[in-house]
Amino acid sequence: MKPIAVFVIFLFCAASVAFAQPTGDLTLARLKYSGGGDWYGDPTSLTNLLTQLRERFAMKTALEETVIAPGASDIFSYPIVYMTGHGTVRFSDAERANLREYLRRGGFLWADDNYGLDESFREEMAKLFPDASLTPLPHDHPVFHSCYPFENGPPKIHEHDGKPPQVLGIYSEGRLVVMYSYETDIGDGIESKGVHPQDSPQVRDEAMNMALNIILYALSN
Repeated sequence: MKPIAVFVIFLFCAASVAFAQPTGDLTLARLKYSGGGDWYGDPTSLTNLLTQLRERFAMKTALEETVIAPGASDIFSYPIVYMTGHGTVRFSDAERANLREYLRRGGFLWADDNYGLDESFREEMAKLFPDASLTPLPHDHPVFHSCYPFENGPPKIHEHDGKPPQVLGIYSEGRLVVMYSYETDIGDGIESKGVHPQDSPQVRDEAMNMALNIILYALSN
């Protein structure tokens, strides 16, 4: 990359962080959902993501993730909630109501399909927002350019069944409140080195850069 391009990206990223920097230490909360799915999948991914936010952007972050249930009253303390897994996702009526209120008040849900939660996740999102739907985000959406450019949309980290990688979203009152990375496996790509030994350094960099884009976008959204 040419020096001028690096400088422009640095300025843009710095501006994004300055706008988004919350008071206190930023904590990423992992959603502990019911239904039998492995909500605890990719156990090193969020810790690594928090480390990169500190090292690359000098952000004040917690050292580790927090685990939160969808019905917990303190979910409102976290600007971003992350969920992943291979299995079934189920919310109770009370959890659904609490999560909907969290999103309505300014919260953000990032769901990363670890291959297997897609069908049940879509069913739950249809119940959560019956008047909205998961819509593919175009490649010119700011999330693909909030810091690191992805001109062709999200990277393909792991191959499963030949489908193209997508990022989809749900808007509520004009704001993107749910982001769903599908057929890409970003969470796998940002796990600690050696967890997925087939991942090249380039693939791992792409996964981390896309994850950072999502966090920076969510904080400024």
